[in-house]
Amino acid sequence: QVQLVESGGGLVQPGGSLRLSCAASGSIFSITDMGWYRQAPGKERELVATITRDGILNYADSVKGRFTISRNNAWGAMSLQMNSLRPEGTGVYYCNAEAYKKTYWGQGTQVAVSS
Repeated sequence: QVQLVESGGGLVQPGGSLRLSCAASGSIFSITDMGWYRQAPGKERELVATITRDGILNYADSVKGRFTISRNNAWGAMSLQMNSLRPEGTGVYYCNAEAYKKTYWGQGTQVAVSS
């Protein structure tokens, strides 16, 4: 079992920055891929960025060059540095982890990009 807890959300003006964190607990050494997903109001959850255990990165086209995903396998931690935020970045951001061929989700952290 893996438990995930996100933090770092909040209200930011367009062009601003936020750093999201995800803390994993439980069987953290069983985690393979991790990622961040976003669900905007009235829309389906979508991929923002993923990172494998070996550090292979993948980003949604909409965030390339502005967001940076990273993780620390030893601590079971993952972060998402978000720069140059846009209003369309508003939504609930979820931490995701794959372990033992199961998918785990955190409860999400709210990000609002508005002036």
